[in-house]
Amino acid sequence: MENLLAATNNSVKYMERRKFITTTLKASTALTLMNVPAMVKAAGILNSDLTIQNIIDLILKEIPEAPFKETVDTIKSGNAANKVTGIVTTMFATVDVIREAIKLKANFIIAHEPTFYNHLDDVKWVENNKVVAQKQELLAKNNITVWRFHDYWHTYKPDGIFYGVIKKLDWQNYLRPDKGITLPATTLKNIILHLKSKLGIAHVRVIGDLSKTCKKIALMPGAAGGNIQVSIAEKFTPDLLIVGELQEWETAEYIRDAGLLGNNISLIVLGHTESEEPGMEWLADWLQPKIPAIKINHIASQSPFIWV
Repeated sequence: MENLLAATNNSVKYMERRKFITTTLKASTALTLMNVPAMVKAAGILNSDLTIQNIIDLILKEIPEAPFKETVDTIKSGNAANKVTGIVTTMFATVDVIREAIKLKANFIIAHEPTFYNHLDDVKWVENNKVVAQKQELLAKNNITVWRFHDYWHTYKPDGIFYGVIKKLDWQNYLRPDKGITLPATTLKNIILHLKSKLGIAHVRVIGDLSKTCKKIALMPGAAGGNIQVSIAEKFTPDLLIVGELQEWETAEYIRDAGLLGNNISLIVLGHTESEEPGMEWLADWLQPKIPAIKINHIASQSPFIWV
């Protein structure tokens, strides 16, 4: 049976926002976590003297076939030659996250998603964008460098985002060999309560009977798109599809009709940020042992929405 996670990542190449992810990778020749600090010391580089580029290079040594020729994982603001005073990991480098980084005296933000509101971080995507200019000024004034860490983290083995979510949910023991999830039989309502509690989510959107029993789960953090979400539902026939975000006129309508036609499938929509933030939280834990003298903080960017 094809690896569910691999199927998810492979399909993303059909989407514009994921077209740079490498999906056919050779075995990693990267150094182990224990070897990286040893390598830094052997090179005569003290943690306190590391530049932002040193940190990026250290990370990329653990990513299969990195650096990629084409990737969105580039510096979005600032200077890679600056010495690192502190690191913040987050989903989005929001204004709030930047302000918190300033308070922490951290000058390096590693963000999973775009900083300037479009996939390529094209600051001219909308001409004369005042918000972009204000954000650029805030970053420049405080000498903060922002680096996107998207394609590489999804390519890490295991996928850094997926594993971070699984770890946060305490579902490691329920992973199948194909990377699907088989839970002890429980109701859709109980799964919702678990997700909300573990991920700190106040509300989720649901399609399905809350009393229905679920066991077989397909978990798809982020925004894979309707084609891949429906393809996974068709191929792996899960009782429950859990996604980050969706096109309401695609996946949501498919799930609604599937249920009305007698198919046993429900849907939970977590929210994009909520579904992937645990992966960036895990990045902080993953990176800290490599550079123990530099403080790494995870700052959750939080959902932009309120419920009324």
